Order: sequence, then structure tokens, then C-alpha cells
Amino acid sequence: MFRLVSYPTRRVAYGSHANFLRKGLLLGHSFSTDQASTAEDLTDSDPKAAASSKAPVRSKDTALKPNEVVRELDRHIVGQNEAKKAVAIALRNRWRRRKLPEHHRKEITPRNVLMIGPTGCGKTEIARRMANLDDSPFLKVEATKFTEVGYHGRDVDSIIRDLMDISFQLTKKIHMERVRSVAIERTESKILDILAGPSTPAVVTEDEDDDGESASESKNVKSLQDIKSNTRAKFSGLFKSGLLDDQEIVVEVPAEYLDKSGNNPGQVFAMGNLDSSNVSPNMTSAVMNLFSGKGGKENKKRKKMKISDAKVLLEEIETDILLENVDLKAEALQRAEESGIVFLDEIDKICSAKDAYRSGADASAEGVQRDLLPLVEGTVINTKYGNVKTDYILFIGSGAFHQCKPADMLPELQGRLPIRVELSALTEENLYQILTEPEANLVVQQKQLVGTEGVELVVEEDALREIARVAALLNKTVENIGARRLHTVMERIMEEISYDCAEMEEGSQVKVPKEMVEERLKDFIKNPDLSRYIL
Repeated sequence: MFRLVSYPTRRVAYGSHANFLRKGLLLGHSFSTDQASTAEDLTDSDPKAAASSKAPVRSKDTALKPNEVVRELDRHIVGQNEAKKAVAIALRNRWRRRKLPEHHRKEITPRNVLMIGPTGCGKTEIARRMANLDDSPFLKVEATKFTEVGYHGRDVDSIIRDLMDISFQLTKKIHMERVRSVAIERTESKILDILAGPSTPAVVTEDEDDDGESASESKNVKSLQDIKSNTRAKFSGLFKSGLLDDQEIVVEVPAEYLDKSGNNPGQVFAMGNLDSSNVSPNMTSAVMNLFSGKGGKENKKRKKMKISDAKVLLEEIETDILLENVDLKAEALQRAEESGIVFLDEIDKICSAKDAYRSGADASAEGVQRDLLPLVEGTVINTKYGNVKTDYILFIGSGAFHQCKPADMLPELQGRLPIRVELSALTEENLYQILTEPEANLVVQQKQLVGTEGVELVVEEDALREIARVAALLNKTVENIGARRLHTVMERIMEEISYDCAEMEEGSQVKVPKEMVEERLKDFIKNPDLSRYIL
């Protein structure tokens, strides 16, 4: 077992390490000649990568063009071109605004969007795919999860706090990618210091009165340096090849890195259901120091672990060290204010028809609309990262509006969602396209699941057409739930196949013809009352 004296590495006296090598112990590890030659080959063929804090990352001054956004959405979503265009233009306008001079930038506010369409037509899917298209903080929330101030539940201000959390994590991730190569290099150096000793030898002081003895000592030191250099190179090759991953070492690191999965002093704010969203990170750090038992001094712990686990832990520590001088909070705050996007789903559920009877729940829902007004118009929200201005955050609302109309929303809120896009209901042809065109369509998913059993699934063209026809028919006769109907229809067809495929021989092929689809679904098509039980 390898042992580390301390982290940061405590320099072992060169003489004692030299004696350790002379005894042939080589830190308790031995490897064959073949492994040694492999290590040397790896060392020669894999030169140390140039570590630079200026490693290329995605620039915030670049953005997808509207047609590129639509093209990306087309890979996963069928139809709804108007909604895709509106979203693409909104994203591009964020980039255009950032390119303007400061005095013009202040005058341009986002054009918030309201998407209107029946359930299952792609509103939520557009939002989900949007989150992967841009390095902007993106938050999707359900409007029904919030209550008016004074009622039990979350208030709408927590939307901005959640957005800031996402912005901070996104900013940290971008910087971590930038310094990752440096952190990996430092981690490797630390572990090699444990395995082969420090790379920097101790300084030898020459005695001017005894030149012969000092020359002899210098020669011995040079010889030991060569031994250490060769040993370190071999260990480096073994380390990079993964042959040492199961070896154990002892590391000594700050206690908070080992306590993350245990009792975290910062969790004191969670006691008694206290809201920690406004607790400053500095205050949390102070409490952690208070609980450390050393009056705020750095508390270290020793931990024996495999090298594979040590690589992950030490890389995290080195990354944090490299980011110490980066003001992540300020950058995350600016990113949220200038590029933040909030998607308010099910916004129709917090409004009711003007002539409808209003219960207590409806009154609270209308209060949520009133609370949303300043948020969408522009206000300042206090968070643990600082005060966040919402003036330039883009809000996208979406709802089916079955029981009410957009005109039933508060007039002030309607005015703050000026761009309206109507999504059309899905036709039989649209349902067929959903089954065949997206990259991860339902048929592909089922083939992959069955394929894990070594069975090939073949769904015939006529069967796909029949599935789309039945789904469209049930949407018309029972309840229109859009593309979600395909999930239930497909699962009913695949039920027996999924049950039996584990017993089939590997390499078997299962075909799904039109007749099988008709047989599995005939009872529900003929009996309208029974079909109501199908979601």
C-alpha cells in the first residue's frame, strides 16, 4: 500500500528516499519487465499535454442562428414550425442585444413568448430541447407549484433563486472545463509524488574544504536523480494506462471534501425546514469552520482509497484551487440577468374563465398571476448570490387553455407576454412522423430495449400506420392527449413481446405486423366505454 504523508505533499528528505530506493522496495510495488517497457512506451508516446488556463471553451459571444436552432429542434420534434421560429428568434435576440453598446442595450427588453396549444403537441418538449442548445441559464417550472404570498407553499420569487443556482452551477462548469487539463496534470503529479517521491530533489550544500568528498556526493545524488527519474517515468506510464487504479494510497485532504457524503455542517440550515436560499455562502463557510473543532483552522483528514478514487478527489481539490481567484458569483449573477430564460409551463392552470365560479384555490391562483407581474416586468430579487435584476430575463409561458382563454389572464400579464404562438393539434400523419422521424422515436427505443436480450425487433410499415391511426382515433373519441397517446398504444402492443423476449434464443427476430396491432387493440376500438380507460 502506498502512503501519502500530507496534502499538499510534504517533502520527504531526499536522503531517506534514496535509502528507500537502494533497498529495492520501490515503495512496496513491483512490476514485470513487460509492464516496465509498456510504461516507457506510454511515457514516450503520450507526452504531457500543454496545460493552459486558456483552454478553448464555448464563448458566450457565439450563438446559434435561428435556422440552426430550428434544425436542431427538427431532429426531435415534428411540426410546430411557428413555435420553433419564435423560440429561435428569441434566443438569437439575446445574442444581438449583448452586441449593442451599453446605452442602447439598456433600452431593449426581451419579447416574452406565450405558446398556446393542446396537451401533447410539443410545448414542453420544445422547452426541454431548448435547455441543451445554449450556454444560458435555463429553468423550467410548473406554474401550479406556486402560491400567492400569504398562502402555504412556494412564492414566485423562488423561481429567480432557482435560476441563480442553475446559473452558478453552469458558470462553475464552464470554468472547470477551462482548467480541467491543468487540474488533471497536477493530480497526476501529486499521485506520482506518492508513488515515486517528489520530483524536486533536495539541495546539496558543497563543502569548499573537501572538494573530493563533495564531488563524490554530487555524483551519488546525480545517480539517485536518474533512478528517481526512471522510476517516475515508469510509474507515470502505469498510471496513465490504468494498471495502478486498484492500488491503494493514503491521502490527507481538507475534511470538507471527505464529509460531503456524511454530516455536512452546512446542513444546519435545513433543520426545522428553514429556508436556506438566502443564506450567504460566506456564512455557511463560517459555520463549517465553527463545526470543524479547530476554531476555523483548516481541518484535514486521512483517507485510504484506491488510486482511481483518489484521482477523482484530488482533481476536484485542484480544480477548486485553480478557481479560487475567479469570482464565480459575480459572473453567474451577470449570466442570469443577461441570458437567463424561464419557461413557465401550465400557465393556463393559474387562471379561470371570467364567468366561472371562483373557489379559494382560484383566488390563490389569481394571486400567483399578480405576483408574476413584477417578476416579468422587472424587479430585484434577493438571493444568496446577491440581488438579481429580472428586467432582461426571458420568460416563455405555455398552456393548453382548454378551460379558459388567454384573454382570461390578468390584462397586465397578457401585455407582458406580447408574442403569441399557437401550436396545432397533431393529426394522424403527425403521429406517424413522430413514430419514425425523431432520432430517439418510440420504435427505436423499443428496439434498443429488446435488443439487450439479443432479440431483433422489426415493426412493419403497415403496423406503424395502424398504430398512428388508432392513436388518432382514440384522441378523437376519448380525450385528445396528443403524442402521449402513442406511449400507451405502443406499450400495449409490446407487452407480450417484452415479457417473452427474455426467454427467446439470442439472435431471434420478432416481427410486428399490422394484424398483431389490430388483434391487440381491437377490443378498445370496438368498445368506446372500455377505451376510456386507456390513457
